Amino acid sequence: MKHSPWFGPKRQLLLAAVLLGLMVRHSLAADPPDAAKGTDAGTDRGAAVTVLTAAQSCFADLVEVSGLVIPRQETAARPERPGLKVVEILAEPGDTVSVGQTLARLSPPEGGTVLVQAPVAGLISASSAIIGAVASAKGEALFSIIARGEFDVIGLVPTQDLDKLAIDQPARIKVIGAGEVEGRVKRLAPTVEPNSQLGEVILLVTSKRRLLVNASARAVITTGNSCNHVAVPLQALLYGSAGTVVQVVRRDHVETRRVEIGLRSGGLVEIREGIKEGDLVVVRAGALLREGDPVRPVTAANDEK
Repeated sequence: MKHSPWFGPKRQLLLAAVLLGLMVRHSLAADPPDAAKGTDAGTDRGAAVTVLTAAQSCFADLVEVSGLVIPRQETAARPERPGLKVVEILAEPGDTVSVGQTLARLSPPEGGTVLVQAPVAGLISASSAIIGAVASAKGEALFSIIARGEFDVIGLVPTQDLDKLAIDQPARIKVIGAGEVEGRVKRLAPTVEPNSQLGEVILLVTSKRRLLVNASARAVITTGNSCNHVAVPLQALLYGSAGTVVQVVRRDHVETRRVEIGLRSGGLVEIREGIKEGDLVVVRAGALLREGDPVRPVTAANDEK
């Protein structure tokens, strides 16, 4: 019986070619090229880091003061002669009075009526008037009046902040029971308390609002502004033996810059030296990033700045 030629050498060659083709296809499917595998070309460039572009910002130089509310000017209302009994009280603490307004009626021993009137317009802060009691002409005032209802805040500041303060600098004052009022520096004491090393400052309250005498107050005085340097987030700073540093990304590699910091405000810090406008700053500096490390900079979202 004769065999077909397809069962001979030709068939063997054909089978070998088919097998070779199958092997090549299997190899391509099992190990595709980089593009088919979806290899991230950026993987070789290091970890992704969030950055922002350094830009100039304005900072206010602020000094904080803690203190108490005091009357700016307090005037006493009392009878001009002793031995007068209070027969009628016409004003109480908390009342606002005008100049010449009758506050009380008094009776002298010989009969008749003596009037006690307000010497100034303002707010009655205290009264010792009691029906039937004898009013004093020299001792405790029958009425105490805060002239024109004006107040000051007397406070203390650290010695190192005193040289920043000057007359008429603006202040924002938060007073318990009254909220925030406007003010300005009125007077600076020429000395400091030796034990605490705190200096006294008096702030003039410019807002026309009734305040409580001796209420606690906290003030922030604006002593100047700086708008000539860039700002970075506080979390971008690193502190070490070399001082304060900031990490930046240049040509997709980490650079560590020693910086001189200045004022702080709203989570930002002023950089006076070491960073310039346009530098890519690592938003959240980390000890794991080293000088020269390759990285992939990702621009920070607005809410991360």
